[in-house]
Amino acid sequence: MVEQSTLLIKNIQEAYLPEEVIKNASVISENGKITQILTQEQATNLSFSGKVIDAEHKLKLLPGFIDGHIHGGYGVDIMDATPETLQTLADKLPSEGTTSYLATTITQSEEEISNALKNVAAWTAGGQKSGADLVGVHLEGPFVEVSKAGAQPKQYITEPDLAKFLAWQDDANGQIRTITMAPEHDKTGKFIETLNQSGVNVSAGHTDASFQQIKDATKLGVRQLTHLCNAMNGIHHRDIGAVGASFQLEDLRAELISDGIHVVPEMLQLIFDNVGSDRIIMITDAMRAKGLDEGEYELGGQPVFVKNGEATLDNGSLAGSILKMIDAVKMMLKLDGVTLQDIVKMNAVNPAKQVGIFDRKGSVEVGKDADFVLLDEQMDIAYTVCKGEVVYQDGK
Repeated sequence: MVEQSTLLIKNIQEAYLPEEVIKNASVISENGKITQILTQEQATNLSFSGKVIDAEHKLKLLPGFIDGHIHGGYGVDIMDATPETLQTLADKLPSEGTTSYLATTITQSEEEISNALKNVAAWTAGGQKSGADLVGVHLEGPFVEVSKAGAQPKQYITEPDLAKFLAWQDDANGQIRTITMAPEHDKTGKFIETLNQSGVNVSAGHTDASFQQIKDATKLGVRQLTHLCNAMNGIHHRDIGAVGASFQLEDLRAELISDGIHVVPEMLQLIFDNVGSDRIIMITDAMRAKGLDEGEYELGGQPVFVKNGEATLDNGSLAGSILKMIDAVKMMLKLDGVTLQDIVKMNAVNPAKQVGIFDRKGSVEVGKDADFVLLDEQMDIAYTVCKGEVVYQDGK
């Protein structure tokens, strides 16, 4: 269990709140929650007993990053279905600024998916823990399109099955917050409608859907696109496909892997210019090899080869990423017009809203979880704070 305490972060160069940026700010948290956000004038002669971080007017404070699509990293994978996997991610993800995440499964046998979900349910039932907060599950597959499988093992792909999903939701103790599926395979629309009405974030991905099919799916309840541009139809002058749908349909938010590999910088710029920071959700889609050396690894029972920053199957298909969230941030900040306010939206506000946790995560506001990232002038992480606890400090 986490030992709750009080924390003061003072002399913050810039604190990024939902509607404003406060210079020379101070933030106080108690028992894991933000209790005060003070201007320099308000903090004068402040009396405080507890842990203090002095930002020395050099560090910027942002809400902690939320990764809504991550399979693993640092030698572990969600499909390992062990508590050690989740402990490793809780310990390691704050080093890249991630304070909350959705444990993401992959297309596998019913039993293996069930085991992974039961492991998440058992972990979260054990009470609050230190480090990155596991806030739910992203079920990626198995209800996807074979021709757009990517790294999803084709032998386990199946048609949308509501009974099967509900059984998995029961295994997860109701914690499946996002599902990636191919909407064109829901012939009646009942699958999408039922999940949407139950509060699940339905995301179109690994899909061969046309623009019109995506547009029709949004009427049923699809509200997101999974790793935009990857494993979906791109823009063509006679059918703008799923990628074009992200440009045109305001009801859709879109995940984006901004590593410069899954989506090249020029396309990242085009997406930012046309989709905008109000609807982009930055993700890593990271797999086991993140944080490790180059070599051979595994994803969904398939060998994955990591070399020159890329993770690929033996057929050359990309197999997730080894992207760290702070590096995704740095990549986006290289684009024209991207500010730290945009990063806050894409990395915290939007993912929190998308999966229904914005009441407690995703922004620096009194009453919310004290999840922070403190960045230095080079955009490197100086501190990461999870629920008021300093869980990462640069160089320590």
